[in-house]
Amino acid sequence: MKKVVLITGISSGFGKETASLLAKAGHTVYGTVRKKNGSDPLVIELLMDLTDNKSITAAAETVIRNEGRIDVLVNNAGMHTGGPIETLPLNIIQLQMQTNFLGLVQLTQAVLPVMRKQESGTIINLGSIGGLMGLPYQGIYSSMKFAIEGFSEALRMEVKQFNIKVIVINPGDFHTCNSVNRRGFLSPSGEEDPYRTQFAKTLSIIENDENKGWAPEILAKKLVRIIECKNPKHRYIIASVEQKLAVVLKIILPGKLFSWILRDHYGIK
Repeated sequence: MKKVVLITGISSGFGKETASLLAKAGHTVYGTVRKKNGSDPLVIELLMDLTDNKSITAAAETVIRNEGRIDVLVNNAGMHTGGPIETLPLNIIQLQMQTNFLGLVQLTQAVLPVMRKQESGTIINLGSIGGLMGLPYQGIYSSMKFAIEGFSEALRMEVKQFNIKVIVINPGDFHTCNSVNRRGFLSPSGEEDPYRTQFAKTLSIIENDENKGWAPEILAKKLVRIIECKNPKHRYIIASVEQKLAVVLKIILPGKLFSWILRDHYGIK
């Protein structure tokens, strides 16, 4: 069955690959961008900024007006920051909150009325393994992904009566533009920052992990299968064996031992 899909953040990475694959499979795909580029003629681009509630509402209303329904919402768009929690500027924290969480909530609110009316729908929220464990020097990013976990869990119960499914995707490391994009929001920037030396060491490990990560096409193909599945699971962890093992160890190991394992990986003494 062909579906009407709204997916955020299709300029690059997961969003771009997923939108193209869905369109090629015959689905009607609307993808949001902050600046139109028309890279895939099969995908209908919509201008939208997750920090602008009016543009969020307008994007949802455009799809509903054109198609009369929205079968799938993929909340994919987001941004990455890095830095110590103590010295990360508040304006960057607020931007990350608005982009990665509040914008997602607002778009979900805009889409839910039509899904309730049609008594069907699927909402897919892109979380992260970093939303299942707090990652050093990515604390704000992890916090936003933790928020998506709680939001999705609660929403899933609330909308079950309307036959709406809520799915969380937890990717591990993928080779996307994350490392490059993060560079514009890094802290600390001053020579006197007490975290500077350790942060530089840990950041190099973070970026090395990302550069060795899987290609975004792997996740995109999985997302297409999930969207076309009649009875999807609540959660999909799409990551290497080692990263999936880390998720399991977080559950079964004492907190101090698991913290030591994470610190050791990120070079924190």
